[in-house]
Amino acid sequence: MAAITSINTTFVAASRTAVRTQARARVVSVSAQSPKEYAATLPGITAPFGDGPWDPAGLLDGANSIKDVRRWREAELTHGRVSMLAALGFVVGEQLEDFPLFLNFDGNITGPAINQFQQVGQGFWEPLVLVIGILESYRVSLAWDTPTGASFNQVKDEYEIGELGFDPLNFLDGKSADEVLELKNRELNNGRLAMISIAGFVAQECVNNTEIFKHLFLDIEDDVLANPSAIVGL
Repeated sequence: MAAITSINTTFVAASRTAVRTQARARVVSVSAQSPKEYAATLPGITAPFGDGPWDPAGLLDGANSIKDVRRWREAELTHGRVSMLAALGFVVGEQLEDFPLFLNFDGNITGPAINQFQQVGQGFWEPLVLVIGILESYRVSLAWDTPTGASFNQVKDEYEIGELGFDPLNFLDGKSADEVLELKNRELNNGRLAMISIAGFVAQECVNNTEIFKHLFLDIEDDVLANPSAIVGL
């Protein structure tokens, strides 16, 4: 068992090292770049938003250093990943009450997802908080500097943003630098869309207190059937 663990650890470490080497090869003289120039070397620059970072608020112009950009990108990736899970959880969670064979807390969890948190009893949140704490502790130890002096709230220089060694499906195995970049672009784009989506889900359910699927497929359908001419512009 120890030998297998050692082999797996060595393989994961080698894979991560290879990916980091490929990614860093695209960045030339980072220390000499401005924050905006450094941002232009990161994944996430895709059509239709031009050839540079999409920054309509001009945040990059106000960045004090490359460390700020790295911290912002780590935050964007983290929030995007959480939002992808949240958007999926909203849709799936609201449907469990219709499928009693699945986990539905004995039918006690019903209605819009924004109200389901309050319906969950003891015995669920405690393990969940523990798991989240363990995962976040690992991420912090891997990515963040010790919070002292100038290193407070800063990402480690040697840390490759977003790479936590989690690749259970081996998507990165045998990939070239361009293929890795494409995968990172996809993750960022889906994460950005998920952040907008989950914000829309929450806002819509707060407005009409209706499950998101019911709103999308029943309320809108009723509106179309009641006034079809408004849809076709007649």
